[in-house]
Amino acid sequence: MIRLENIEKVYRTDRIETVALTNINLEVDEGEFISVMGPSGCGKSTLLNLIGLLDVPTEGHVQLDGAPITTYRDRQLAAIRNREIGFVFQTFHLVSDLSVLDNVQIPLLYRRMSNRERRERALEALDRVGLSARVHHFPSQLSGGQQQRVAIARAIVGRPRILLADEPTGNLDSHMGEEIMGLLEDLNRGERTTIVMVTHDQQKAERTARIVRLFDGRQVN
Repeated sequence: MIRLENIEKVYRTDRIETVALTNINLEVDEGEFISVMGPSGCGKSTLLNLIGLLDVPTEGHVQLDGAPITTYRDRQLAAIRNREIGFVFQTFHLVSDLSVLDNVQIPLLYRRMSNRERRERALEALDRVGLSARVHHFPSQLSGGQQQRVAIARAIVGRPRILLADEPTGNLDSHMGEEIMGLLEDLNRGERTTIVMVTHDQQKAERTARIVRLFDGRQVN
């Protein structure tokens, strides 16, 4: 489903060259749940950005369903991201002056559908994460765990096949982190959602099907 071949990612300025990733070869099967681990600055988020089609490699190839992403134009890539990929971040990225319901509807604004259908989809996603009673609340009225569940509802409202989660439990206490991890596992098992999760938590990583370890931009397993 997702394939990275001989990936190198280099960031260059006038005075410095930083190698973020080098010699990365990774394949993620449909329906798989994998975790990516490594120390801070080792390239985990860069890897997630490449998988999520938010960035392109300096060298190597990224393929989605067997098609190299270089065959797509920017508008096509944006459409693929909106349709196929959901993103969950450590810091939630909710819009403070929008209600929970409106936050979840945001990805659907870029699709051709009626207001009624967008609302129904958003309510369905919020029910999926157990927040049906909070649809008219604002982010400031929610706990950290609830905000992360809203972020997950927003990520899955478009019914993506791939979910990319960057430290989804990093800002949460152990109880809330366990709730979010259980929700991700449920999405993987029940919906067959393919999940790539960046984490520093060894125990949570061991609950996934496979752990990919990075060190200094290199794959070490």
